Amino acid sequence: MKKLTTSPLLTSIVVSSRYLSVWIAILLLILACYWIAPSTLTRTSFTTVLPLTSFLALAALGQMLVVMTGGIDLSIPGVMTLAALVTVGISGNLDERLPVAIATALGVSLLLGLISGTLVGVLKLNPLIVTLAMGQIIYGAALAYADNVPNEASVPPGFAEWITAPFLGLNNVVWMVVIISIVLVLIFRYTEFGRKFQSVGANPHAAWILGLRVNGYVILAYMTAYLLYGLNGIVLAGFLRSPSLVLGAPYLLGPIAAVVIAGASLTGGLANAISTWGAAFFLVLLNQMLRVLGLPTALQFTVFGIAIIGGMVISGDRIVTLIENSLIGISRFKKNNAEDEKGGVQAT
Repeated sequence: MKKLTTSPLLTSIVVSSRYLSVWIAILLLILACYWIAPSTLTRTSFTTVLPLTSFLALAALGQMLVVMTGGIDLSIPGVMTLAALVTVGISGNLDERLPVAIATALGVSLLLGLISGTLVGVLKLNPLIVTLAMGQIIYGAALAYADNVPNEASVPPGFAEWITAPFLGLNNVVWMVVIISIVLVLIFRYTEFGRKFQSVGANPHAAWILGLRVNGYVILAYMTAYLLYGLNGIVLAGFLRSPSLVLGAPYLLGPIAAVVIAGASLTGGLANAISTWGAAFFLVLLNQMLRVLGLPTALQFTVFGIAIIGGMVISGDRIVTLIENSLIGISRFKKNNAEDEKGGVQAT
């Protein structure tokens, strides 16, 4: 029996379609904002929405790397909080100490990522349990470190001003996250390393048979993810000027929701950084719209949760399956018609 095949163009459409739902959701949300909450789309509103989107997107990009290896990371709040406190504690409100403070915070984040990656990649422990436990340990360390940080401590004024300073109409932090997103897209789309990384996530056993160092890729994924979490904690501290112990709390589930809505495969492998940024924008804009409408807090949480579930229902895997089944159905229909016509010709 002849195997059914599709053209390279259709194959490309199937692969790309998994990231389509987030852009449709953004378009529908913008239309909804235009009709029921137009003030959400004003320039003043976007001065709040875009920086908040950047913070969520940066955490989600780290989560994306972990999801691409088939895991879920629950340690984000702890890493962000610890990195922010280390930056504030070492810098001591002095700009000249900032480079050492940032380097130390990022170094600690990398070390923590190495530990988590080793537990998951080498010891083969469940990533959900590992990151949950690591999150508790890291947050405990943040609490202990906070005892040595004065209550009035804040980030150096020069750093805070740079974070919120505009460039071409957008805050520097927005441009920073956009650049990171583009770099990740280029790596995964155009480099051999990126393709191997996706292969390891999609099928670790097959990648191991082909000679790829699966454990190394997993460890690198967690180290890079933790580096992004730490960077996020640092820039968020600069945005808030005086970070608190609950700085990372809002980033426990939001990054997971963004990655799912963006169309990433939860079984590992495929994901897209630009779509992840778009999903973060969708979640932040939705939250802003609900606040503008003045809905009760309970109803805001309900609508927000429904939106996330809706994003999972139309997630990338479901769209890909639907399109693949449709293409297979079309191919079978054409083949059956061709066989019927051939049979009719032979009969005459």
